[in-house]
Amino acid sequence: MVQKGRLASFFRPWGLIWFSICLHWEAFIEAVRRDGLAALVRLRQIRDAALAKLLSITSGNFIAYEDTTIVPSLVQAAGGVILELGPGPGNQIHRYNTSLVNYVYGVEPNCHFKDDINDKLEKHSLRDRYKIIVSGIEDSDVLREEGITEGSLDAVLCIQVLCAVKDPKTVMKEVWKLLKPGGKFIFWEHGWSRNHLTTVAQAFWNPAWSTFVGCHMTRNVLADILNSGEWENPDDIEEPEDPFSCLPRIQGVLVKKA
Repeated sequence: MVQKGRLASFFRPWGLIWFSICLHWEAFIEAVRRDGLAALVRLRQIRDAALAKLLSITSGNFIAYEDTTIVPSLVQAAGGVILELGPGPGNQIHRYNTSLVNYVYGVEPNCHFKDDINDKLEKHSLRDRYKIIVSGIEDSDVLREEGITEGSLDAVLCIQVLCAVKDPKTVMKEVWKLLKPGGKFIFWEHGWSRNHLTTVAQAFWNPAWSTFVGCHMTRNVLADILNSGEWENPDDIEEPEDPFSCLPRIQGVLVKKA
């Protein structure tokens, strides 16, 4: 049974990788038909479109899986002025405790998610308290125009995002700077497994997974979080034991040290 469990876990990433390869090919063909050979210099835009379609199509499955985890209660812990890092298709919008929320800034560099987020906002009571900002958290000039400056945020919500950003160390340092003293960094992420056989599987799949699914399996996300600044409660980070998973989680609510 242990061997079957490990084999199933080892081969599980292939399904999502293959589905994404198909979507990337469709996006490429569509771009060539529309733009001709000029599409070859717009591969980043093609990739953004394909990844947005992948996450939009699978949004319901991700939400259903997250409902079996700590994610809903983590999102409900966010209050005041919140920055949601990489909201994607808006999977967390329905989970906010609106009685605690003053305002949410969804900072998302992929412009193809805007319609998905707006559709979900229409169904919930955050329509006038949620703004999409198409940028990265590193784009301080863009954020400053929105009033997001150092020490201005009560909470940053980060659900499966640090695996996908270009430089998680830089992103986490920005997160720490933007939080008020006593502000909360609320996260559910994944990184390297502590199981040596599983790390072999992660290293095997990571090139295709990072290319076509858009996130990395082999990052030391825990270190990036802890090294971003001083936290009051670093020992509160939880690492649920899941030795076979190529996406083992870390989770928690860290408080910025005053």
